[in-house]
Amino acid sequence: MFAPTVIYEDNHLLVVEKPINIPVQEDASEDPDLLTLLKQWIKERDQKPGNVFLGLVHRLDRPVGGVMVFAKTSKAASRLAKQMYARTFEKEYLTVVRGVPMFASGRLVHWLLKDEDTNIVHCVPEGTPDAKRAVLEYECLETQDGLSLIKIQLETGRSHQIRVQMAEIGCVIYGDQKYGVCVNEPGQQLALWSTNIRFFHPTKDEPMMFTSIPPKKYPWNLFADHPELL
Repeated sequence: MFAPTVIYEDNHLLVVEKPINIPVQEDASEDPDLLTLLKQWIKERDQKPGNVFLGLVHRLDRPVGGVMVFAKTSKAASRLAKQMYARTFEKEYLTVVRGVPMFASGRLVHWLLKDEDTNIVHCVPEGTPDAKRAVLEYECLETQDGLSLIKIQLETGRSHQIRVQMAEIGCVIYGDQKYGVCVNEPGQQLALWSTNIRFFHPTKDEPMMFTSIPPKKYPWNLFADHPELL
């Protein structure tokens, strides 16, 4: 039986650490997805006779691991969705990129267009039909052996946003097989991790923060002594 790493749970919320290389929801691959696995786990654990409600609040790409929150009630799902829309739901990531950004920190604004046939996102000129504005802030924390540890705060949540925007400034994420095929080798794991989420509890209105630390594996272990990885 699937046993998730549960970070927090109450009547309205389920916060877990998403494993790498598992889709968040059912896709064309038909591989087991996290949402379905969690529903089955709750059903068996709590011996529920009917269907289990579990709302998908936000998404992570299949190769990305880290902290995620799911809504256990429709009320929680609705209120968390409103926080997403109002941008009071904060998402922070760590990533390891190849090279060093030209500036130690900055705010990136691009217009992204997704090719639905290839599932590849492109940076395009502002005004391109169907393109969506993507914004993030980054800070370069440390550099080792030609790789840089980057902290990222998302302002928008576009498909493949971090991967595309970092590649656009010449800092391809380590292990990215989609947007860094020219510099990454097959089999290298994408070094992108959802480390912090912050939001207000959907019923108590209290500020909540949950954290997940990347694994102690290469390339993360190059920065093992950095406070963000302790």
